[in-house]
Amino acid sequence: MNGDAIVVEDLTKVFNKNLVAVDHVNFTVKGGEIFGFLGPNGAGKTTTINMLITILRPTEGSAVVCNHDITKDANGVRDCIGVVPQEYTADEDLTGIENVMLCADLYGIPRDESKKRAEELLELVELTKFKDKQVATYSGGMRRRLELACGLINRPHVFFLDEPTLGLDVQTRAATWNYIKLLKKEFGMTIFMTTHYLEEADMLCDRVAIIDHGKIIASGAPNDLKESLGGDIMTLRIQDGNADISDLVKKVPKVKEVKKQDGTYRIKVVDGEETAPTIIDAVRAEGHKVTRLSLTKPTLDEVYLEYTGRSIREEEESKEGFAAQRMAMRKARGARAMGGHP
Repeated sequence: MNGDAIVVEDLTKVFNKNLVAVDHVNFTVKGGEIFGFLGPNGAGKTTTINMLITILRPTEGSAVVCNHDITKDANGVRDCIGVVPQEYTADEDLTGIENVMLCADLYGIPRDESKKRAEELLELVELTKFKDKQVATYSGGMRRRLELACGLINRPHVFFLDEPTLGLDVQTRAATWNYIKLLKKEFGMTIFMTTHYLEEADMLCDRVAIIDHGKIIASGAPNDLKESLGGDIMTLRIQDGNADISDLVKKVPKVKEVKKQDGTYRIKVVDGEETAPTIIDAVRAEGHKVTRLSLTKPTLDEVYLEYTGRSIREEEESKEGFAAQRMAMRKARGARAMGGHP
């Protein structure tokens, strides 16, 4: 697809007349790129996707997907997109190929054509050997690959992936990344994905929009966003929590910025490897004892921290554990319903 695949202007969604889930967001997605919405749970990522795929009607603003207006031509949008939601949607009582064929039937694809497409897609996601197995027997990674195959059955121009690796282990997550990159490489597909995994956005996305509390706070290529911080990040703590060494550190050459929060100093520096020893010497010379020290190159988490004052990594650690627990409980309920054991 040439040009812009998605154009969004002042898109807004308000629930119950007072809960602003998405607040006048503006962005474009270029044809053939992987565009990422990066932010914690509750930031407005899924609500934005649901408006773009015509499940939710916007309160304000507009959006065009594949040259179709999401409110005036919802059917046109649906004809040109594929969607993989957060939750698993495959029917566990059906086999893998039966699930893909069911999706094809919903799109009205003739059976002789859909059978061929289903076979090709299951081979693409390496599920051919398991196509006749019940989905109830699939692992989490296999289910996610099956969801990809189902979402691709109508050969979409734009593919929406909502937290595509949520709850997967590190190895399975990396394998899913490879499938996503393959879609772009082999088919030139435009992919709009949401994620709260920093590494995922950095690894996959050509451009990223960071969203927080329904607002886009920064956007650009991952490397450009990281370079916009203008230096390395040094984290420092001293023994005397009541002391404030901000002015002392600011006087050190190549220190660009010092922020103190909860007793921790976040210091933006140029040439961190060379500047860090100078900072330590200056602090010690004033009689302070350093109890914690770290030096990192700019990351997307640092970008998020720069704009929000919070770390997305810390925010999501507890929520990730909750998601895994919820998935385990769902599997246990399913096993009991089938008369088996968790």
